[in-house]
Amino acid sequence: MLRPMISIKTILVPVDFTETSDKALDFAIDLATKLEASVTVMHAYEIPVIGFPDGALVATVDIATRIQEAAQKGLEASVAQRKDRGVPISSVLRDGVAWEEIRAVAEETHADLIVIGTHGRRGIARALLGSVAENVIRTVKTPVLTIHGPRE
Repeated sequence: MLRPMISIKTILVPVDFTETSDKALDFAIDLATKLEASVTVMHAYEIPVIGFPDGALVATVDIATRIQEAAQKGLEASVAQRKDRGVPISSVLRDGVAWEEIRAVAEETHADLIVIGTHGRRGIARALLGSVAENVIRTVKTPVLTIHGPRE
């Protein structure tokens, strides 16, 4: 019995501007070339809010704007470095919790595959920083391919 082949036409690649996410993006572009697919590169950032017992410290508009502009520049640079690889590449910038925004963008773009880098943190670093890749894997309906970076 012949089973239908999986059709992958849109690949979503969340980036955090590290060597590991660059590796994931390059892998996704190579895969997209073979599959004649497009790549959507996305980055999610959060405006810091620091809570205290009697209130919270929220970033000023100036700081929030600088964070957003730096994220936009980083995203544009990641895409510009790879524009000549023969694959349609678009970008999305979001303000919010990374894994939640990745899930939302995957649904909005009808991504067929998510390619995400994972840093391989363990112990206290993982407990403190969490794992975006793990949360994505647990919460999205889209297949996820993880690309491992150097172990810390």
